[in-house]
Order: sequence, then C-alpha cells, then structure tokens
Amino acid sequence: MVNVPSTPGVYVIEVPGGPRPIGGVGTSTAAFLGVAPSRTRNLNEPVACHNWSQFVRTFVQEGDKATDLARAVFGFFVNGGTRCYVVNVGEGNSIAGDTKRRTGLACLEPIDEIAIVAAPGYTDSGSYDQLLSHCEALGDRVAVLDAPLKVDDTDRLKEMSQNQAPPTVEADGEPSPRSRPRSGLRPRDSDSGYGAFYFPWIRTHEPAEFGRGIVAAPPSGHVAGIYARVDATRGVHKAPANELVRGAIGLEYAVTHAEQAELNRKGVNCIRTIANGIRVWGARTLAPEASESRYINVRRLLNFIKESIREGTNWTVFEPNDAMLRQSVVRDVSNFLRMQWRTGALVGSRAEEAFFVKCDAENNPPEAVDNGQLIIDIGLCPSKPAEFVVFQVTQWSGGTQVEGA
Repeated sequence: MVNVPSTPGVYVIEVPGGPRPIGGVGTSTAAFLGVAPSRTRNLNEPVACHNWSQFVRTFVQEGDKATDLARAVFGFFVNGGTRCYVVNVGEGNSIAGDTKRRTGLACLEPIDEIAIVAAPGYTDSGSYDQLLSHCEALGDRVAVLDAPLKVDDTDRLKEMSQNQAPPTVEADGEPSPRSRPRSGLRPRDSDSGYGAFYFPWIRTHEPAEFGRGIVAAPPSGHVAGIYARVDATRGVHKAPANELVRGAIGLEYAVTHAEQAELNRKGVNCIRTIANGIRVWGARTLAPEASESRYINVRRLLNFIKESIREGTNWTVFEPNDAMLRQSVVRDVSNFLRMQWRTGALVGSRAEEAFFVKCDAENNPPEAVDNGQLIIDIGLCPSKPAEFVVFQVTQWSGGTQVEGA
C-alpha cells in the first residue's frame, strides 16, 4: 500500500509491478576433486579457477609431477571450460570427506553454481557411489565418471563394480586409484540419471609445466570441458556428443562398432576415433534404458530449469497466498519456459504442446494454503538427441531410392 502524502505537492513514487523475468542459471561450472601436484596446498578448500595459469599458480610448485587432477583440469580448459572449482583432498584421502569438517565432497555442497562434478582417475566403486550420491542428494549437478585406465575385457564394463579395494598409490608415487576391481567395472545405476560414465582414457601431451611426453589422461576433465563448450555454443539441451575432443592424440583402447552397440545399452559412453577425429560418441546417463532421464542433455536441461525456476521465484516466499500470487507465478514461469521452447530445448509445434504450468485453486486446496504451501505443477517435453539415424535403401527400376528415417 502506498502512503498518502499529507503535504500538498507533486510526488513520484516507484511501485513494483509487471512480470518478474526468470533468468537462466549457469550450467557449465565444474568441480574437480583429487590430489594436486603440490600435495598439501589449499587442502579441502574449493578454489575457483578461471584458466590453466591460475591453477598452476595455486596448486603447482617447481619440481612437482603431474597428477590425474592436473591433467583433467588442463583438459577442461582446452576443451572450452571457463570456470571450475578445484579441491585438493590430499594424498591418501577419500573424496567423500567429512560433512561436519566440510572436507572432500562435503565442501562443495554450499556452492550452488556447480553443475558438473568429477574426481579424475577415481575409478573404485566407493568413489563412484560417493559422487553419484552427492549429485542425487543435491539435485542440481551431474557426475562425470571415468572408466578404469586398463580394461582387458569390455564385457566387465557392463557389470556393476563391487567389493573393490580402496585407492592405492602407484609405484611412481602418483595417488591414482587405477587398480582393477574383482568384479565388474561399471558404476551403479542412478535411477534419475545424475551421472554419466566415459570410456576409454585419452592419450594427450603432458602439460608443459610438467615436462614433455605423451600420457594417459582420465576423460572426465576433457568431457566436462565439452559440456561447457556445447552449453555456450548450442545450449544445455544439446547432447554433448559427436564433439571433437581437443588435445587428444590417441586413445588407450580402440572401441569397435560392435562393442559400442553393447556398451551403449549399459550407459557406457564411448570415446572413439571417427573419420574426422577423436570424438565423444555417446550421450547416455547411468539411468536404466527405459528411464526418461537416460540422456545426459535431458538430465542437465531438467536441472537447469529446476534451478532457474527455484531461484527466479524466491520472491514469492512470504507473499499472500492468493489468486493474484498464483497468476503471477504462472505468468513468470510460462514466459521462461516459452523462451526455452523458442531455443529448441522443448519440443512442440506450439508452446502449448511443449509445456504446461498449473497453479490455481484446484492444485492449491485450502489445506495446502493453511500449511503455507504454494504448489506449482509443471509439465515439459524436452528435446532428445537423434541417437540412431536409419537409412532405408531399396532398389527400383529408375535407380537407387534412399529414404531417411
């Protein structure tokens, strides 16, 4: 209510009104956990890095040797990443950390902008589970998981890992958990698709700060950079696949077409040498094949929309829960989703086919209002990748006829 002036005169008063635009949250900020080249620097402190030089200044001292963490961060920036948080968990420590002391994964929980999480080179079942559980609990980020460095039988990638020994320090002193498990190699399922699994490791040049040579790097850093690159050039709704892996000069394992046919069904995203370069050739999550969240771009799009709406409707908290508030929410959320539809993130010839927003007396009965609840029902039809392109070729008297399906 506007205060009525008591003194004669002309008054100009600002009155808020109209729609409150919902802005899209960021989707490309990554977080990497592991052992830094300088083992004791910034222990369990999330350090924001905007480029490779900043990482070197913060986590590398003269004479340090490269680690999986360093190679992954390098790959992230080479492939288009622009901002990441780096957590040095220290040599011999678990990435899980301690919630009360805010170490390991726990120190990332308060940072809302993180959308991608990886622990480069941590390929034991315990680390897989910790990363997936972290992302599932927070619901605003996805885990990028590395397959083991050495895989002697790709059939083991289709079986879940169990009873694996904890990470061990290799003979060269690098604390990378590369030992093979006693059973399968695949992480557990994530029913809502909060993780994606990549195979094989990448051969790349060692960063100049650590000398020369060709080394094996875990794919998670390069893949996270591709996520960021695709987000910037196409949008989070575009599958981060059929994308060139920058900096890759080879692969630790050459996946065949027949092998990928089986691995893809199990949620193993293969990196392959295609005719025009080394590319990510899969876009699956660890959700079951029949799940609506089986594609990584669908999972990340839903995260983006959830977070954007949550942050964009904070103004509704403690407002009078009446018809005017509900109409305002429907208007603001519908405007935001209409923009996503126009960019191609949602499918439908008309906006009404792509989404719906319902917030009225029907889904907000008196008992809900009495409990202080404002209920908004939203339905979406997300864009999905053309994973299988089929050409049907038939012969006819005039020549060859090709039909695209």
